[in-house]
Amino acid sequence: MYQICYKTELLVGAGALRGLEKYQQQTILVVADPFLEKTGQLEEILAYLPASNQVTIFSEIQPDPPIEVVIAGIQACPEDGVDLILAIGGGSALDAAKAIYYFGKKQGRFKEVELVAIPTTSGTGSEVTDFSVITDAELGRKYPIVDRSLLPDVAILDAELVKSLPRSITADTGMDVLTHVLEAYVSPKASDFSDALVEKTVQLVFEYLPRAYRNGQDLEAREKMHVASTMAGMAFNSTSLGITHSLSHAAGAVFHIPHGRLNSILLPQVIAFNAGLDGVRLDREHVETAKRYQRLARLLGCSASNPGLGVKQFLQALKSLQRKLDLPLTFAKYGVDRALFDEKKETIAASAIQDPCTLTNPRQPNPDDLVTILENLY
Repeated sequence: MYQICYKTELLVGAGALRGLEKYQQQTILVVADPFLEKTGQLEEILAYLPASNQVTIFSEIQPDPPIEVVIAGIQACPEDGVDLILAIGGGSALDAAKAIYYFGKKQGRFKEVELVAIPTTSGTGSEVTDFSVITDAELGRKYPIVDRSLLPDVAILDAELVKSLPRSITADTGMDVLTHVLEAYVSPKASDFSDALVEKTVQLVFEYLPRAYRNGQDLEAREKMHVASTMAGMAFNSTSLGITHSLSHAAGAVFHIPHGRLNSILLPQVIAFNAGLDGVRLDREHVETAKRYQRLARLLGCSASNPGLGVKQFLQALKSLQRKLDLPLTFAKYGVDRALFDEKKETIAASAIQDPCTLTNPRQPNPDDLVTILENLY
């Protein structure tokens, strides 16, 4: 038996922001990326809210939001509470808003609150997940919060909001989408529902991400990637993730590599590890996982006549995509210092072992396995 919850109402496509017009006479906390204030995009979005609402803007968002930002967000709320928390921005803004919502309710600061998410990147899927990741900056560790209450009530997906994304962010967030679905597909909690979402999303990413990267004004490609991001969130929300994310959470807090870019670096070695591929042969113990990657390779038009060949062809397709996106394939190519890497690799592996995402990896690693994965990627 398994349970799946898709509670979030989705407003999708051109004009989706008009969904904000229904909110009248509400006390609203807007949690937004500061970049949106500087560009004027936040003002354009909030113009859809009727004038009868009382709006407080909190934009002290930082990448990988630290605990202090969450506390400051709660303190920014009016003393008599709020009716609506409106999260606008990328993954960090959405994660911060969800954590403010979660801990604010725990503290009794507010009770009946609607949570609305408007993503302005196509990557995290946070608008349809019950995850929020916050950081303890002092300890250099990321902590996932997982709670059903974190699922937003409404998500507004308007591709007009992502047309101006820089190419590098388009690539990074797109690879985050792909990582989400690849980990969902081989999770022990995978189901027919998540598989359907994954298989469609993989096809969308390989077709439309290069187009969105080459031409940000390609609205069809932008909308397909925006939808793919949300579908990926729906998939991994019921399956959880794997050691790509465990390692990314741990290494990201140390090396400060953008999350999607770090996932991209880690993915090929994690796929090889999960499938039991030592570079030449396939370990038969992990053949069922290899067959899943084989199926995805076939979806991409590869022959994939056996599991081993399927894994190798899928890895070739993945590396071809990375090259199209001008992504670094190693830590060295990104610019991570070798001495720092050697100093931190065992600490990163130890932290990743404790990460909740490791529990749903198809192959359970030990710390030495994770150190080897990291070393193979320097």
